Parts: sequence; structure tokens; C-alpha cells
Amino acid sequence: MVETRRRFLAIGGGAAAASLALSIRPAAALMQDRGAVRATGQDMPGNVELPASPPEPGSSDSIGFAIVGLGGYALNQMMPRFEQAKGAHIAAIVSGNPDKLRRVGDAYGIPADARHSYETFGNIAGDDRIDAVYIALPSGLHAEWAIQAFAAGKHVLCEKPMALSSAECERMIAASRRADRKLMIAYRSHFEPHNMQAMELMAQDATGQLRLIRAENSYRMQPTTPAENWRVDRALAGGGPLEDLGIYSLQAALYLAGEMPESISASTFKPADDPRFAQIFAHVSSHWRFPSGAVAQIATSYDSAGINFAEARGTTGALTLKPATSYSGQKMTLESGGDRRELSPGDPSVQFAGQLDHFVDAIRNNTPIRTPGEMGLRDLRLMEAIYAAAATGRTVHLNPDGTMRG
Repeated sequence: MVETRRRFLAIGGGAAAASLALSIRPAAALMQDRGAVRATGQDMPGNVELPASPPEPGSSDSIGFAIVGLGGYALNQMMPRFEQAKGAHIAAIVSGNPDKLRRVGDAYGIPADARHSYETFGNIAGDDRIDAVYIALPSGLHAEWAIQAFAAGKHVLCEKPMALSSAECERMIAASRRADRKLMIAYRSHFEPHNMQAMELMAQDATGQLRLIRAENSYRMQPTTPAENWRVDRALAGGGPLEDLGIYSLQAALYLAGEMPESISASTFKPADDPRFAQIFAHVSSHWRFPSGAVAQIATSYDSAGINFAEARGTTGALTLKPATSYSGQKMTLESGGDRRELSPGDPSVQFAGQLDHFVDAIRNNTPIRTPGEMGLRDLRLMEAIYAAAATGRTVHLNPDGTMRG
């Protein structure tokens, strides 16, 4: 497994991958033919708790971030965690909703001239208070706004999925290189103690020779329509649950196996006459085969009872995370040699500040990024392969970089 893992790390762990000219594929058509989409200002989510008083200002050497997109995840998860980061602070906010700009700006002590609409976003180019941009917009907007941020001379931390096609990912990477600025994808589980220890254990063959990975991220979405929820709008969300929840299972399969799959078969499903799934799939499942002979079974759904787990089974034991990739509450067990142990390597909540501090270190010291744009590109290639396999009903064979053969 050593050579296979070496090759996997070179592909997914940050080595600059050359952009490849991609032919038109059935999967690419699913994710690229989306028409024009644009950022708009949504109303304040109903479950947001803003700070009672503005956070302490960042130190003189702290990295200032502009937050682009003030949705529930940014407001409830990422923005409150900046206080826990050692060298990052919120320097600006960007939204198309003036009321939200005012309320969030006041709560976080953001100066009036650092509260931008999407139309005035370009003004950040001349603002030395802003070193980096955190993009928390719907997935279909990631590429456009990352490229604009690079054009403004800023580093970019982009939420997952990186984009909705591998071609968009390649454009983002190219823009990063032209601007000589960092690009990192916010794969928070790479900074969560349970998942980090799981990676280490699997690299040490703690379960013996790997035979099977199973991973699933699912929940049952409430009634909605594309007009109400961007996650069921194909132009903004792609195929649906695979890009949103399923990417956690996809990632877990890769970092538990420590190698790239050589072939993928898959299926998709959507119930008839359900407004939630007028444009996207309800379920996506796939079966992977790795060069080592191990296999992975991955499923994700917007229409089944909630579950969040990942499991690796080998010749001598099993490693189980359940929940595996939540914001908090992770639990992990290791079965080996007849023993069963619960492992508690640390507080899951540090994952948010951990990824911020990691990006800050890369900006300041030019250190390698653990979750670079090349990793996001790799994952989009695998998603395209999943959709291609499902659309054709055939097994898709892959090159080591995740591109489809033939």
C-alpha cells in the first residue's frame, strides 16, 4: 500500500496538477449546462444568534478575511469561530441584502466602508485591511467569486464543493496561479481530531489489509422548491445531495483508503412529482474499486432518515466513525484483535479554527496547504465519474488523477 498511498497523496494532497483539456462528457453536461446564475441577497436566516457585542479586533499581524455570502452556515458556524483562531479576523462582509449587511456588520463591528454589496465587491482590491476572502455562497457561484477575489489580489478559502464542474475548478486554480495567491478548499474534517486520527490509523494498517469502506451522509429534506431553497436548484447545487452531503462520504472513502479508485459504478434516483426533486436527484449511490482490491460503498440522500457514518473494515479489524463528519459529537471505535476501544482524540469543534489557522500559516509562511484546489478538482472529477456511470449504467474506469479513461 505504500506506493499507492504515495501516489494518492501526490494527487490529492497539494502537488500542483497540470490543467488538462477535458472533452465533453455526459456528467459534465449535467453540471455545466446551468445557464446564468448570480449572487443575490437573501433574507436573514431565522435561526441565527449574532454576537451580543463585537469581537475583539484582530492583532496587527492578524489575517483579515472578507466573508462573501452571509447564509446560515457562515453566520452560525464559521464566523463565530474566528475568535478561536490564532491569527485570523473578519475584516469585511459581502451580501446583496442591505439589512443583513447592517445587522451583521453592527454585531461584528465591521466598519461601514467594509460592508460591500456584490456590485461593490471589486473595491476590496484597494483595501489593505483584507488579505483573504472566504467564499460561503451557493456552490454554483464559487468559481465566479473566487476568480474575482484573485483578480482583486486576495487569497481564497472556498467552501466545498470547490465548484460544480472540473472545468470550473481548473479555471479557479489557473486564476490562483496567475495572481500568485493561495487557494484552499474548506474541507473541515481534515482538521477534526477524530478524522485526523482515523487517517493516521488507516495509514498504519490498524485494521489490517483494507477490504471494505462504507460511508453515508443522508437526511430527509422538508418540502421545498427551487424558488425557496438553492440546494434543490440545479444551477446552484448541481446534482444535489452528492455535492452537498455526499462529498463528506466521498472524502472519507479517499482518506481512509489512502488511494484513488480505479473504477466506479453508480445509480441515481428521484421520485416522480416531488417539487424537491424537480431539478436534482434524491439519492446517489456508488461502488468503487481500488487498485489494492479494496472496495467502497457510498450513499447520500435528501430523502431518507438521517445518518452520518464512515466505516473501514480490514483483515484484522474495523474502524467506525458515527457520527463521522458532524459539526460536533464525533464518536470513533476501533476493533482489532478481539478488542473494541472507543477513541476520543479531541474536541471536534476545533475543526473550524483549525482550518483557519492552517490557511493563515500557508499565507504567512508559504507552507503547503492540506486541502488545496487540486484536491477540490480531484473530487469534482470523481463526482463527474459517478454521474457518468449512473447515466450510462456502465462501470467507469479512471486514470490515477481521477479523469475518466476514454
